[in-house]
Amino acid sequence: MQSYIVAQYLHEGQAISPLKCHYETLNRKESLMSIKNIPHTQIFEFAQLVEYSAGKVVSLTLTQTPHVGLTLFSFDAGEGISTHSAPGDAMVHILDGQAEVTIGDKTLTLKNGEAVVMPADIPHGLKAKERFKMLLTFINTAK
Repeated sequence: MQSYIVAQYLHEGQAISPLKCHYETLNRKESLMSIKNIPHTQIFEFAQLVEYSAGKVVSLTLTQTPHVGLTLFSFDAGEGISTHSAPGDAMVHILDGQAEVTIGDKTLTLKNGEAVVMPADIPHGLKAKERFKMLLTFINTAK
């Protein structure tokens, strides 16, 4: 056990304090999970960051790691994402318009400002009865 503790606090052959070790570990994790494609230190509106496109689904990835994903979407009327399942919970937050969300055998209609969690491993899909924009937050809960 003691050799493990000593190894844990060595960095490039130099002994470092537990506090510095923790700080460097946090910095390494932060660099692996950065937010991209949006302005930093500026106020913005999510719904303004992704445009509608006729007959298409448009996406803008904000961050993507093995454990977390944040993606903005716009859906033209009639577009959707077919039923599928995922190894983690996904939360849909409607930013503009209205969406039909199916989770298992339940169909929900969400409008601007509303959100729902689609649980891991439960089939789900989305359909645009009218055009809409959403923020999708995905948390991989697979072990």
